[in-house]
Amino acid sequence: MMMADEASPRVRPVRTEAYLDLFQMLTGVVLVTFMWAHMILVASINLDLGGGRVMNAIARFFEATYMAQIGGPVIACIMLAHFVFAARKMPLRAREQKAIWKHSVRFHHLDTWLWVIQAGTAFIILIMGSIHMWTVLTALPIRAAKSAARIQGGWWLAFYLVLLPMIELHVGIGVYRIGVKWGFIKRADRVAMHGFENKLTLIMIGIGLLSLFTFLVLTKA
Repeated sequence: MMMADEASPRVRPVRTEAYLDLFQMLTGVVLVTFMWAHMILVASINLDLGGGRVMNAIARFFEATYMAQIGGPVIACIMLAHFVFAARKMPLRAREQKAIWKHSVRFHHLDTWLWVIQAGTAFIILIMGSIHMWTVLTALPIRAAKSAARIQGGWWLAFYLVLLPMIELHVGIGVYRIGVKWGFIKRADRVAMHGFENKLTLIMIGIGLLSLFTFLVLTKA
């Protein structure tokens, strides 16, 4: 009985860390699914060459079912929770950042560099993604012409040209690292899956750039 009591303080932190890792993975999967779905839905602007009819119809559906009004804040909360779960393993102090950079350069290990990139993009996405969500959700309804006007004016085009690759890099690396960490991707499959992840990331960035081009040039605001 005493041995069990002595062991329990050691077991509890390990179990807590396991649950936190699980919650981090689950919130990550939700966000990956959302981001890919969001990219595809925004890309609907390309289906009628910038006319906006398809995108507007989709937006009206989400607004009529309150998926935009409720889903947006829910996704924002999930994004914040995911960052909190992940931040406990991030090097937040200057000394820690210097150490992880030094070790990354010395080891020159692919998965370590992927983690560094994912950690760096996380901070950018948290700030810029929050700005994007606040701008969109406080200016409902979502319409193609309104989105085009935003991109055609001011600094928003530059904003999205930064945010787009940050998100797709973070999401693509995240999927790969989830697969490795939870055993879905075996050691022998890592190179092939990393190559697939790179191709998928480039495809999603390409779709995003095409959509930005359509908003910028073809859609009449």
